[in-house]
Amino acid sequence: MPYVNIKITDEGVTDAQKQQLIRGTTQLLVDTLNKNPETTFVIIEEVNLNNWGIGYHSVKERRK
Repeated sequence: MPYVNIKITDEGVTDAQKQQLIRGTTQLLVDTLNKNPETTFVIIEEVNLNNWGIGYHSVKERRK
């Protein structure tokens, strides 16, 4: 029972793009590891730019 957690910044990712991530990730596990898609979990978490840090600064700060 694979569990994949994808974390992305919350910058306007569409529902269609999320669906593509879910389908693509599931298919990769089916093709590579012969996993059952019915028991494969893909979780997408959207993280606010203030809550994602690189080095000493948040992504929001770095982009200013």
